[in-house]
Amino acid sequence: MGFYAKHVLPHLLDLAMRNEEQARLRAEWIPRARGDVLEVGIGSGLNLPFYTREVRRIYGVDPSLELQRMARKRAESVPFEVEFFAQSAEASIPLADSSTDTAVVTWSLCSMANASQALLEMQRILKPEGRLLFLEHGCAPDSNVAAWQDRITPVWRHIAGGCTLNRKMDELIAQAGFRITELTTGYMRGPRPMTFMYKGFAQRA
Repeated sequence: MGFYAKHVLPHLLDLAMRNEEQARLRAEWIPRARGDVLEVGIGSGLNLPFYTREVRRIYGVDPSLELQRMARKRAESVPFEVEFFAQSAEASIPLADSSTDTAVVTWSLCSMANASQALLEMQRILKPEGRLLFLEHGCAPDSNVAAWQDRITPVWRHIAGGCTLNRKMDELIAQAGFRITELTTGYMRGPRPMTFMYKGFAQRA
């Protein structure tokens, strides 16, 4: 891992992910998590202030030690325990099968080399009645925007930590064996190739 990816990119990501529109979506969706929570791609912990007392414990997965350092600092002010795993979400997560109530993934599936494998791991760890809560940007339905996403993605991935703009997130989640139970889509404010959102819940099929 180079100097940029290890030391510079984590701070840029933390800054970029703190915009007003993303904070609004976090405030709308994250409070709906319950029980023992697996957050995949916890990053710098920007979701942590939005969880409620309905949460008992959070297991946060992220490969970046620098982002985890920021998340640990934010975890000091929340009323529940947070345990961190410094690893890729595609690798085996050290949690038992059917052991968590909610899996949360926000703006993270776009940058995983093998997002399907990460989703299978979330499915393994979720209880049968548990829910996957997702907030992800991805492929837009407008052909002109989607064409720009295809053009930009090869360069964008190099400067944005592997972020891929043109993944169809609902299809990706369904193909991993989830049944989507609630889905809202639409653009956030900002450049359209980067802001088409998939928001919702899914359960093990």
